[in-house]
Amino acid sequence: MKYNFVTIEGNIGAGKTTLAHLLSKHYQARLVLEQFADNPFLPKFYENPQQYAFPLELFFMAERYKQLKELLQTKDMFRQVTISDYLFTKCLLFAKVNLPDEEFRLYQKLFEIINPQIVQPDILIYLNAPVTRLQQQIKKRNRSYEQEIPDDYLLSLQETYIAYIKQHHIKALIVDTSNADFLGNETHLETIIQALDKEYPEGQHYLSLP
Repeated sequence: MKYNFVTIEGNIGAGKTTLAHLLSKHYQARLVLEQFADNPFLPKFYENPQQYAFPLELFFMAERYKQLKELLQTKDMFRQVTISDYLFTKCLLFAKVNLPDEEFRLYQKLFEIINPQIVQPDILIYLNAPVTRLQQQIKKRNRSYEQEIPDDYLLSLQETYIAYIKQHHIKALIVDTSNADFLGNETHLETIIQALDKEYPEGQHYLSLP
């Protein structure tokens, strides 16, 4: 493993948490998982996005900041690798999709105050799946408030993520997960593990699963 801090990102239903669990087990790494279920505004947001988008995103930003600040500033003597299933910049990307312009500008100001205090990952693994695949996964995990997410919303999030990664020249491994089965197909997980043994330059690098 060439990296001390690996972050996994992707759209809703992309398989971030599953892969994070498997990699943390393989590397005996410290695992940082987003506590999305603690956000009281999440079910309300899906029922009424306009009313609840701003408090939803503020709550997420505060919780993510608190979690990453605490976990990444305390050294773990026994586990030198950290695997996270979210990028702090996710706050800004979701806010860009969910908030009207004036609210987004305010949110962006808050984000810009907080973001420099967060340790950034050494490499980002972005799980890139088509919307049809995401919808299959969303149905499969069966969270009631997610069942009516429209395709357009998922597509908008996907485009926002990819644009951000390209614009900021982030060191990112973009994995085509159209047919990914990290739990059932050992070669898919092994492909990711082998990729993390390589030192990549800044920018995007594309990976297909066998």
